[in-house]
Amino acid sequence: MGSIQQDLEGLAFTKPAETHEFSGLLFDMDGTIIDSTAAIIKHWHAIGEELGVDPNVILATSHGRRSIDVLKLYDPKLATWEYVSSKESQIPKLYGHSAIEIPGSRTLLDHISANSIPWAIVTSGTRPLVTGWLNVMSLASPANLVTAEDVRDGKPDPACYLLGAEKLELKTVGGKGGRILVLEDAPAGVKAGKTAGFEVVGLATTHGVEELRQAGADWIVRDMRSVRFVGWDREKVGIEIVDALEG
Repeated sequence: MGSIQQDLEGLAFTKPAETHEFSGLLFDMDGTIIDSTAAIIKHWHAIGEELGVDPNVILATSHGRRSIDVLKLYDPKLATWEYVSSKESQIPKLYGHSAIEIPGSRTLLDHISANSIPWAIVTSGTRPLVTGWLNVMSLASPANLVTAEDVRDGKPDPACYLLGAEKLELKTVGGKGGRILVLEDAPAGVKAGKTAGFEVVGLATTHGVEELRQAGADWIVRDMRSVRFVGWDREKVGIEIVDALEG
């Protein structure tokens, strides 16, 4: 995250605060709720050594993508859910000390959980990986998860976010379910959320703002401190977005 944050210096994150009402929230995991970059680097280095592939080559294309899709490029016979789940289940156990929270994420998750707001995590990670991180870091857990195993195609395909809305029993935009907010850090995830018909906050935690803009993010913010819970009336959640990027 260090180089990304340096790249943000001098940019105008000064857009006036906006408050919007949504029927539910769909969160990506890594880069949005937590930053497990250091842990994932160690993980892919171990996999790279096992495969005899330069781990830096793998890392150049792995963020925001399902491990099973990455492995198909380098060793298709290992691209099985059994192998991927087994390997990813070990990441929080082996490298849990390497992960940190995205600033503001714990506060937002605590607020929406305490108010029983419809929300889900929609991630390219496997279920053992996601539940492992939530447990290790003692973060609020949603009643609904959409993980890598749940869809045929990963992000930027919109199926994962459409399934997330379905799990929350929210219809897509334009239907009775109203507006749904997606929170994402990766361009592939932003594209998935937009293709699903939802509005997207792009967090500039792992990718440059131009990539997020080109992917279609409705708002671009530094981190989750710019996304604030302001109320819940049992039908709509009030979300204030502050200090978004101008333009």
